[in-house]
Amino acid sequence: MNNTEKIILEVKEFHQNIEKWFQGKAENQEILYQQLLSGFSPDFKMSNGDGNSVILSQFSDWLPTVFGKFPERIVQVENIEVHHSDHHGLATYVETQTTEGITNKRKSSAVFLINEEKALWFHLIEDWI
Repeated sequence: MNNTEKIILEVKEFHQNIEKWFQGKAENQEILYQQLLSGFSPDFKMSNGDGNSVILSQFSDWLPTVFGKFPERIVQVENIEVHHSDHHGLATYVETQTTEGITNKRKSSAVFLINEEKALWFHLIEDWI
């Protein structure tokens, strides 16, 4: 798998898994929790659409508070564009979340660290659109 494929796979799988998490549709909640977090560098940072900074420990603490909280939420990603070097990548994409007829969209830019096996989320910036 080349680096572009690793990044696209990580973006798509994360969003599929976060949708399951929000909906509470996990055969094993702990396994899904570990799958969600396994794609992140320990040094992960995010600037969310509200301009707040979040580090990995805050994100991992937040996840249990939203498990099953949005059983109707649909999460989609589109327009994924990737640029990369041998060890780093940048992906931009649009994420759409629809919950009970209300749609929120954000344009995201994510930096990934790439190793032999996969791409790891390193820094994510989200902007509401």
